[in-house]
Amino acid sequence: MSEGRLRWLCLGTGAAMGTGQAPFSLWWLAALAFVLLLWALSQPASRLRAAFWRGWIGGVGYFTATHFWIVDPFLVDPVRHGWMAPFAVLGIAGGMSLIWGTATLLAHWLAGEQRRIALALVPSFMLAEFFRAYALTGFPWSPIGSFWLETPVAQLAALGGVHGLTFLSLGLVAAMMAVSGRARVVAFVALALLVGGAWFWGAQRQAGGPQPTDHLVRIVQPNAPQHLKWHPDHMIRFFERALDLTAEEGAAGRAPDLVVWPETSVPALLDRAGAFVAEMSDAARGAPLIFGVQRNEGLLYYNSLAALTDEGLQVYDKRHLVPFGEYVPFGDALGRLGITHLASAQGYGYAPGPWEQPLLDLGELGQGLPLICYEGIFPHDLRGFEGRADWSVLVTNDAWFGQLTMPYMHLDHARMRAIETGLPMIRAANTGISAMIDAQGAVTARLGLGETGYIDAILPGARPATPYARWGDWPLFGVALLSLFAAFLTRGPRAAALRD
Repeated sequence: MSEGRLRWLCLGTGAAMGTGQAPFSLWWLAALAFVLLLWALSQPASRLRAAFWRGWIGGVGYFTATHFWIVDPFLVDPVRHGWMAPFAVLGIAGGMSLIWGTATLLAHWLAGEQRRIALALVPSFMLAEFFRAYALTGFPWSPIGSFWLETPVAQLAALGGVHGLTFLSLGLVAAMMAVSGRARVVAFVALALLVGGAWFWGAQRQAGGPQPTDHLVRIVQPNAPQHLKWHPDHMIRFFERALDLTAEEGAAGRAPDLVVWPETSVPALLDRAGAFVAEMSDAARGAPLIFGVQRNEGLLYYNSLAALTDEGLQVYDKRHLVPFGEYVPFGDALGRLGITHLASAQGYGYAPGPWEQPLLDLGELGQGLPLICYEGIFPHDLRGFEGRADWSVLVTNDAWFGQLTMPYMHLDHARMRAIETGLPMIRAANTGISAMIDAQGAVTARLGLGETGYIDAILPGARPATPYARWGDWPLFGVALLSLFAAFLTRGPRAAALRD
């Protein structure tokens, strides 16, 4: 196949891989596209430059399909910010694709013929996905392995996380491409049996989850559109709506044991919100209440989560902030040089909370692991807490991101975090999708996008700490590095002869 046709194939299959993500969740189509993409990337190239462009173009297809929602924040106030929307999607798709292009170039540099290139793509793409997850604060949106979520195979994330699912996907395809003739038939049968075994094990794990607790949780969804959320004529109305939903008699015939409100749901800074907090406590009828709120310490402002109990307030400050959305990278360093309007230390944007923070202690309800919005896409952000939680809680405001794909994808990230940790998750979203998620990643109750209301749901039970919860990404990262080093040591003359 000509180089031009290979590039078109990379673009098309990269885009088709996006159908494996919510709201489509066509895992079978994404899997087929993934096979074809790796086949195209593994075809020998006369120059390293050609290999890079194939990977980059495949990435453009995938990241455009899975990240185009990035335009929505700029359309909340289109008159002022709408002109930046096209640059945002082009920038993030083109920038992320550089990582895939580099991974493809590296595989071709290590191995010059197709079978070896296919094998070299496994560690190179694994390291590319780790780079995407960790480097420059990370942005692991829609990792490759997440297309398995709607299948029992996703339960393997309890062993190796979502990156383990990526490793499995890469390894299966590379193994088929590394052999030919009758050996390929044997490999295909063996791999089909492997996937079948994973499917069966995952189905058994889904069916054998822990018993639910007897705690009733109310998740409140006030449904405040972003362009009105902080408008002086509307923000009190949204707060009062949340109060009414909290105080309403539920169909369960009992008062909730815990109430959860979404991110930034109180129209005042925490130290000035005494009257609001008193109203919230009355509406909750003495039940503990978790809510998102902003607070400050002098010129430092925090995006926070607070738990109101009989013992007082417990506060968690968001640790992982959104670059350019919640703070400007290197803004504090520029502030020391006199450019203060970008510095969080001068009150511009949020300051990050300390990495080591305590779990929420809610007495008989157990201990909760707090997360705020963006933190739910990072598997490693569920680490750094002392002790083992009984459940996790994520408060978010997805009203910034439209109603087409991002809120559904964000929910799927939360489901994957539940599988990885073995912890049920309470998810309270301002405009949706609010949900109760069990320890196997299944949604047991939900309130749809753009709806106003609440969910009364029983809190599912937790599983014992999973291997991934104990070890994180380090084992798989080590395997990827060792595999890459082995590929380097066995480079052939064809690979060494390639030039840019």
